[in-house]
Amino acid sequence: MLVQFVRRFMLVWRFASTALSLFLLTGPVVSQEAIRFSWPVNAGPLNPHLYSPNQMFAQGMVYEPLVRYQPDGKIVPWLAQAWDVSPDGRVYIFQLRLDVRFSNGEVFNAAAAAANFNAVLANRQQHAWLELANQILSADAIGDYTLQLTLKEPYYPLLQELALLRPFRFAAPSQFINEGTKEGILAPVGTGPWIFAQARPFEFDLFVRNDTYWGAKPDYPSVEIKIIPDANTRTVAFETGEIDLIYGVDGQISPDTFERFRNSGTATAELSEPMETHMLALNTGHGPTADLAVRRAINHAVNKDLMVSHLFHGTQSRADTLFAANVPYADIGLAPYAYDPEKSVELLEDAGWMTDTDGVTRSRNGEPLIIDLCFIGNDANARAMAEVVQAELAKIGISAVLVGEEESSINARQVDGRFGMIFNRTWGAPYDPHAFVSSMRVPSHADYQAQLGLTDKAEIDARIGEVLLSTDEAARQDLYTQILTRLHEEAVYLPLTYARAIVVAKPELGDVPFGAISSEIPFDKLIRQND
Repeated sequence: MLVQFVRRFMLVWRFASTALSLFLLTGPVVSQEAIRFSWPVNAGPLNPHLYSPNQMFAQGMVYEPLVRYQPDGKIVPWLAQAWDVSPDGRVYIFQLRLDVRFSNGEVFNAAAAAANFNAVLANRQQHAWLELANQILSADAIGDYTLQLTLKEPYYPLLQELALLRPFRFAAPSQFINEGTKEGILAPVGTGPWIFAQARPFEFDLFVRNDTYWGAKPDYPSVEIKIIPDANTRTVAFETGEIDLIYGVDGQISPDTFERFRNSGTATAELSEPMETHMLALNTGHGPTADLAVRRAINHAVNKDLMVSHLFHGTQSRADTLFAANVPYADIGLAPYAYDPEKSVELLEDAGWMTDTDGVTRSRNGEPLIIDLCFIGNDANARAMAEVVQAELAKIGISAVLVGEEESSINARQVDGRFGMIFNRTWGAPYDPHAFVSSMRVPSHADYQAQLGLTDKAEIDARIGEVLLSTDEAARQDLYTQILTRLHEEAVYLPLTYARAIVVAKPELGDVPFGAISSEIPFDKLIRQND
C-alpha cells in the first residue's frame, strides 16, 4: 500500500509541477509574427480523451486522428495511410504511417495507438453518447505499424467517428496516469502541428509550431490566444490591434458588429456555409413545457424570419427542422411550424391556459405559464436570440425568464434537466445526424432530458440503436424518418437558425479558410503575407 501511495503521490506531484511551470509566468513569450486570437475560456488541461473544460479547437491543434474529415465530406488517410475491412464489417485493420513521432520524440506506432484506444475504452461509460465507444470490442497492435479494431457489430459511421476531434485521438503514452487518461494526463503531448507551450488562467494560452511535425508545418511560428469572455471586449481588442482574428460559430461577436466589420473595408469578414442548427430544447418531463400544446404554441410563436433579418443581418438562415435538408437522411418533407401567433393562442386556450387578471401571463389551474430559458451568458448570439424569443412569447401570454449562466452551470442543467427551455445546437458534419441522434440516449445530454417526458422515449431510443447498426440503406432511411418525424410532431425542439461560422481577420492574415468541422480552427492553414 505504501509503495502504491508513493507512486501515486509522485505522479500527481509531477503533474502539478508541470502545470505550475506553465501557469506561473509573467506573460506569453510570443513572436511578433504570432497569430493573435481570442477565446472566452482557457484551453483546459487538454486531455484528448475527455470533455469540458477541454476546448475542442485546442484539442484539435495538438492531437490527430487516424483519418480526417474533409470539407467535401470525404474521409481521407491521416495517421493511418490505408485500411481494410473484413467481409462481415466487424474487423478494421489500419496500416499506420511510418514517419510520425509525438512532439516529445516518442514514436507513434500501433502500440501507442492501441494504448490510446484502450485508455478511452477503460472509461467507456463517459463516451457512451458515441456509439463507436460501445461497439469496439478490442484494439490491438498486430504489427509494429498495424492496428486492428474489432467490433461487436458492423457500424457504418466508424470512419466518421474516428475523424472527430475527440475522443479517438492520440496522446503520448508516457503522459498517461496509471496507464490511462481517465485520471488525467501529465502533459498534453500529441502528434499535431502545434505544441501547448504556456498558459495563465483567465489571461492567455500559447501554442507554438511543432517543428518536428510529420506533415506540412504551419507557416506561423505560434498562436497566442487571449482569454476574453465578453463579446464587446473582444470587438474592442480587434479594433485596437490586440488580436488579429475572430473565428467561430458561438457568438464570438454580435451579428451587428460582424455586419459593421463586413461593411468597413478595413477587415476581412466572411461567412461559412450553414454548419449547425441552433435551437431550443423544450423539457417534456416537467413544468408547462410538459404540455404538448405549450410546445406547439411556442413553435408557432417565434418570427424566425424577423430574427434572421433584424438580429442576424442575414448571417444565419431560418431553421424549420432539427436538421437541415442537406444533412444525410434528414430531407424527409416535414411540415414546418409556420409563424402564426393566432394559432399559438388557440392551442393554449384549447388546452386551458387562460389569461390572468393582469392580462399578461396565462395560467391553468393556478399554475402560471412561466418558463425558464437557459443559455450561456457570454454567448452574444444566444443572449440576443433569447431576448427575441422572450419578447415573442410575451405576446401570446407566456412569460420566459432568462437564465444566463457560465458554461459549466448550463452544462449542469443539461445533465439534471433543470430547464424549461435550454439553448442547444446540432454539431454539424461529420457528427450529424448519427452522433447527435446517438447522444439522445445518454442522460448527461440535454436532448435526453428534453425527451424524457415522452411516453415512447424507450421506443425512440431503441430505434436509434437500431439505425446506428443497420447495414441496409433503405431500412436506415426509414428508421431516421421515424425518429425525426416523432420528435418533430412532439415539438421537442424549437429550431431557430441554421448557423454559419464567421471569420473577421486583419487583411495581413490573408485568406482564412473554414474548418471542415465547426469546432475546428485551421490555424495551420494560414499563410503569412509578404510586406
